[in-house]
Amino acid sequence: MTRMFVAVIPPEPITDDLDEFLSVRRSAAGPDEGWRWTLPDQWHLTLAFFESVPDRSYDELCERLHAAAEKHAPRESRIVGGGAFPDPDRARVVFAGLEDSFGELSRAARSAASVAGLAVDGQRFRPHLTLARLGRPTNVTRWIRVLDAYAGPSWTVTELALVESHLGVGPGRRPRYEVRETFPLG
Repeated sequence: MTRMFVAVIPPEPITDDLDEFLSVRRSAAGPDEGWRWTLPDQWHLTLAFFESVPDRSYDELCERLHAAAEKHAPRESRIVGGGAFPDPDRARVVFAGLEDSFGELSRAARSAASVAGLAVDGQRFRPHLTLARLGRPTNVTRWIRVLDAYAGPSWTVTELALVESHLGVGPGRRPRYEVRETFPLG
């Protein structure tokens, strides 16, 4: 069984732009505040998450995701603004927002997985790219203001990716992500 998710992965020029914006600001968070910044090559928009995908379900999941992706046209998006989970006063996660809601793509990916017999994470979908995790609840209002000043370049979302997540085996015991399949939109 494998831990996986369906994602939209911004192209490198898009993540490079956001990384450049953040690079001069990260040091303001202070290492003693317990900020753990995600690496730009890990930034993605999770549409659907599966705690475990049995080997026997993998092919059907791919078939269903392919069919779901074909029903949705490519779309323009960009990274804009940001926020925090659960809220700015007691944040544990700081994130960048996206211009498109991606709700219909998330529903399509979750539905495809459900029809393939997988248990799908039932949390409410909120499109975001996780930028940092905090060691303890922290007020991040000033960070939200900083992120609200960001509007990155647009790009065309042309595919969904099925990504395998390997916990704790990446640099600094971060997760390592491996794109297993891609599914073109349209």
